[in-house]
Amino acid sequence: MGPLPTASPIGLHRVLSPPGVLPQAARRLDASPGLWPGETRLRVERLNLDAASYRQLHDKHHGDGAAVRGEVLEIIRTRGKMHNPVTGSGGMLVGVAEEGPAFPAGTRVATLVSLTLTPLVITSTTWDGLSEQIPCDGHAILFERSVAAELPGDLPVPLALAVMDVCGAPALTDRVVRKYRDSEVGAGGASEPAEGVVRKYRDPVVAVLGAAGKSGSLSLAAARRAGARTIGVVLDEREAATVKGLADEVVVADARDAVALSELGADVTVVCVDVPGCEHAAILATRDGGTVVFFSMATSFPAAALGAEGLGADVTMLIGNGYAPGHAELALRLLREEPGVRAAFEERLR
Repeated sequence: MGPLPTASPIGLHRVLSPPGVLPQAARRLDASPGLWPGETRLRVERLNLDAASYRQLHDKHHGDGAAVRGEVLEIIRTRGKMHNPVTGSGGMLVGVAEEGPAFPAGTRVATLVSLTLTPLVITSTTWDGLSEQIPCDGHAILFERSVAAELPGDLPVPLALAVMDVCGAPALTDRVVRKYRDSEVGAGGASEPAEGVVRKYRDPVVAVLGAAGKSGSLSLAAARRAGARTIGVVLDEREAATVKGLADEVVVADARDAVALSELGADVTVVCVDVPGCEHAAILATRDGGTVVFFSMATSFPAAALGAEGLGADVTMLIGNGYAPGHAELALRLLREEPGVRAAFEERLR
């Protein structure tokens, strides 16, 4: 197929159904290899499923790797992208630029946009369905505005891919913590200080639910570097050992147990758990006037919004969108400079 006369920089021309929606919301994309103006084609080497999507598929098929593999390949075949219809999430990929303006041919890159909006074809794979990363062959299409980055040469591809999959989490955590440190608030924590009582936040308390995971360990490291006192909430003692060097305090508890976490009193609570049902615990873990950042694709907006209302909780709730300027560089720097972060990732990739 030769160049076509018009193309949308955000990929509207690739939407097959339903008409009039963005690629992420589409049921099906055109993943054919021919390029429209502004597009770049990658030869795919490896996919990284997001944690919530993989857990849902793993649990659905009771750990049967062949069944998980079969469903993932069927989703990609029928939808022209990796878009889990249950979790609504996908992941990201590593590939080598073949043709197009985004990168010189031969450049190995990681996509920093979701697979839920990336046209994708997989032609072969040796994946056993028992891990989040999928070695494979195929092609993917980047739109003119798709965000991607050249893969660092000093890190193994699976490790770099795992980090870049969640690099939005530490970037937003860093931003939120620095705003707390720089803002003047009342002694009670309200947005408007009590008359005559003003203080600076020097050491906001940041609690990370799911602290032993990929986004959790990076968020802990980013929060502490930004000047916070950190609390890592983990499920068991094995995970506690993983985050011991990253958190000032470690709490072993189920992140869905709102009562168990209700006394944490965090200024910022970052939710990085890949299972549903953590919304109320995160809200109760956060003091009035604080902020909850949801980075889990298992988060329910109704549960969070209605839960905060029902609990009479005055908290700001943010949804991490996975993108911030410089997010990949920050995450990779944390991996290189924080041994605890690297150990947490390598433990997960074993």
